[in-house]
Amino acid sequence: MDCLVCKHLERIFKGLNNECIMARSSLYCSVSSGLAAYDNVEMERARHDLETHREVCGFAVTEPAGLRHAPFLSS
Repeated sequence: MDCLVCKHLERIFKGLNNECIMARSSLYCSVSSGLAAYDNVEMERARHDLETHREVCGFAVTEPAGLRHAPFLSS
């Protein structure tokens, strides 16, 4: 049985992470680095919310691969 809050927070994080990756790979980042930075902050906030919830959630036993390190952060 999965926690609905975990699923919701993970969906938000993945969506923001995808937006951040797309923004960094397009002209969007070069035109407005401030907006790209804002997207990054929002993605990190979503990651923090998910990790904080999982620390207290009885259903969250393991963390999916790649949650701690977003793909664009490693390059």
